[in-house]
Amino acid sequence: MLQTSSSAAEKRRAFRRALATGKLLRFPGAFSPLVAMLVEQIGFDGVYVSGAVVSANLGLPDVGLTTLSEVADQAGAIARVTNLPAIVDIDTGFGEPTNVARTVQTIEEAGLCGCHLEDQTMPKRCGHLDNKQLVGADEMVGKLRAAVEAKQDANFLVVARTDARGVEGLEAAIDRARRYVDAGAEMIFPEALADQREFEAFRQAIDVPLLANMTEFGKSRLLGAEELEQLGYNLVIYPVTSLRLAMKGVEEGLRTLLEQGTQQSLLDSMQTRQQLYELLQYDAYSKFDQEIYNFRNTLSD
Repeated sequence: MLQTSSSAAEKRRAFRRALATGKLLRFPGAFSPLVAMLVEQIGFDGVYVSGAVVSANLGLPDVGLTTLSEVADQAGAIARVTNLPAIVDIDTGFGEPTNVARTVQTIEEAGLCGCHLEDQTMPKRCGHLDNKQLVGADEMVGKLRAAVEAKQDANFLVVARTDARGVEGLEAAIDRARRYVDAGAEMIFPEALADQREFEAFRQAIDVPLLANMTEFGKSRLLGAEELEQLGYNLVIYPVTSLRLAMKGVEEGLRTLLEQGTQQSLLDSMQTRQQLYELLQYDAYSKFDQEIYNFRNTLSD
């Protein structure tokens, strides 16, 4: 209540230990702190903060229009409410290497356990759209070195995302990933791989942990958790799943409300007041309030 029982440093250490087990860690995307609390309650391994989702919540497309402060504020609010490790998408790092260094320090100070940096040019695109453009590998290496140098906590995880598969081909993407590892990246995120064969090729070529993106309606076939674990992947994100589920439910509910003039038929599809209060720990807040303010002024004039 009021804060999580684990500090950011403790969450980072626990995250590192979990990665070392070789078990596949599952990180659903959270579009709000409340969703992050539900992710923890249900029993997932961590929380992911998607740049596309932060943009969408602001009514913006995922083309690099968000600012560092917007991303850090949202990611920090999410990290604050859960004992799970949270990682965040920092797009292209909000500028040149010096900007990337400041971005990493800001994100670390916000309580995140890691971030991923991508090798697109600005304006960037969603990783599963066509006509992406990449910066040179040397430029990305410089940004990664700045990111690694800037972090204060050795356990903060710097992840390198490459979008090269859809631009330069699989082998070029693997070559870039090797260079990014040499520059200090501790995990590789190969974006928009096509199928199991390509996921397997990356695992055979790269020695550091790998992140799989199982986003819906994209270029990658949706692989199950068991399959990804067998392929040797260490972390899977479901970046927009919760937002898509919520928006579809909201849309259908609003249409019903407009047509029927009442929400009566929707009640069974809703989280109840009691369920919401339990998630928010209302009882704990009430107990805290009573214990602090249960005194009476017994002093006489």
